[in-house]
Amino acid sequence: MELRDLALLRELDERGSLAAVARASHVTPSAVSQRIRLLERSVGLALTEPVGRGVRLTEAGRMLAAGAIEVAAVVAQVEARLGAFRDGVSGRIDIAVLPSAGVVLLPALIAELDGAVELRVHDHDVPEADYASLARDHDLVIGHRMTPSPPPGWRGLRVVDLLREPIDIAVPAAHPLAAASAVRPADIAGLRWIGVPEGFPFDDLRIAVEAAAGEPFVIMQRVRDNRLVEALVAAGHGIGMLPRLSTRPGGGIALLPLAGVPTGRTVSALARRDVAERAVVRHTIEALERCAAAIAGADPLGG
Repeated sequence: MELRDLALLRELDERGSLAAVARASHVTPSAVSQRIRLLERSVGLALTEPVGRGVRLTEAGRMLAAGAIEVAAVVAQVEARLGAFRDGVSGRIDIAVLPSAGVVLLPALIAELDGAVELRVHDHDVPEADYASLARDHDLVIGHRMTPSPPPGWRGLRVVDLLREPIDIAVPAAHPLAAASAVRPADIAGLRWIGVPEGFPFDDLRIAVEAAAGEPFVIMQRVRDNRLVEALVAAGHGIGMLPRLSTRPGGGIALLPLAGVPTGRTVSALARRDVAERAVVRHTIEALERCAAAIAGADPLGG
C-alpha cells in the first residue's frame, strides 16, 4: 500500500465524491478511480461500493481511510524531527482566517514568526459548521464558535482554543444607553437591529437576547462584515453585536457588555490531525498560542 493511495480513500471519505477528490488532488476522476481499483486489487477487498450515481467507502475502505490519517501523522512527526535536526523550522503554510479573528491575531502572529514561516492568508467568513471543511484545503484554519465545546463537525480535527472574546452590544455614540456600564436584554428589547445572516453564530446570540427580553428586535439589515455593522450602527440605523477585541475603539459607536445572557465566542485554530503534526504547522500553532495569551492578558476586561 502506498500512502498516496490511502490518502485518496481518506479524501473520498471526507469529500464524498470522486469528482471532489479529483479537484482537490488536481487529477481527473478517472485517475482517482483507477488508483482506488489498483489498491483494491493489492489488498484483495472491495473498498468502495455504488450509491446512487456515485460511490462510497465500504467498511474496509473506511478502516483504511482512518489508517491513512494515522500513517500520515507518523510520517509528519518523523519529518518534523528530521527538519529540526537538519535546519530548524521553516516553510510555508496556507491559513484560512475569519477576518474579525485575523484582525486580532494576524499582526502579532506575523511579527512572532519573524519571517521563519511564509504565511499565505485566505480570509473566509462562513457559518460555524463550515470551518471544518476549510481545513481540508488549508494547512491551518482560524475560526470561532459560540458553544463551550467544539461542534460535532469539528470532530477528527486538532482544535486548539486560543481566545475567549466577549461579544458586546454596539450602540451609536449618541444613543441614550451609550454611557451605561452594561445593558440587560430588557433595555434593548424591540430596538432596530443590524444583524448577520441566519445560521451565523451571532444570529444565535440575537435569538437568545430576544428570548430573554421577551420581545423581538426589528431587523433592519443582515450583513457579514463587522465593519459594515459598525458603520450602520454609527449612522444610527440600529444597534448590533460586535466582538470586543477586534472592534476599533471610537468610530461613532459605544460597546456595552451584556448582562443576563452569556455571550462570547471562542476563537480556535483547527487543522487535520496529520497536518497539525507537520513541524511548520505545529510551530505556527505554538506562536498563535503565545500571541493569544499576550492579547488576552492585555485586555483589561478579561477578554
